[in-house]
Amino acid sequence: MAAATTSKRMTQTEIVNQLADKTGMKKAEAKGFFDALASLATSEVKKNGEFTIPGFGKLVKATRKAREGRNPATGATIKIPAKTTVKFRLGKAMKDAVSGAK
Repeated sequence: MAAATTSKRMTQTEIVNQLADKTGMKKAEAKGFFDALASLATSEVKKNGEFTIPGFGKLVKATRKAREGRNPATGATIKIPAKTTVKFRLGKAMKDAVSGAK
């Protein structure tokens, strides 16, 4: 069983501040970069069905089929419609770095 971590997730502001400090960019420039990356990823996934972020992984458009489910409050069967969603596939280098594999 893995040990529990007591650290909390970084906020967007903390991420922008860290990147600005490490790269020498101004905070506004770092935030602008993130906004531009998110916009580019959105348009590429819509257009091509995927967007690769080097060193991290790939955003992939996926279609979920319609299916039956249950309302947890009442137990009644409900129909869940088909929908398009985005999945993130972690890259091998990131998996290896996080898991400690060499």
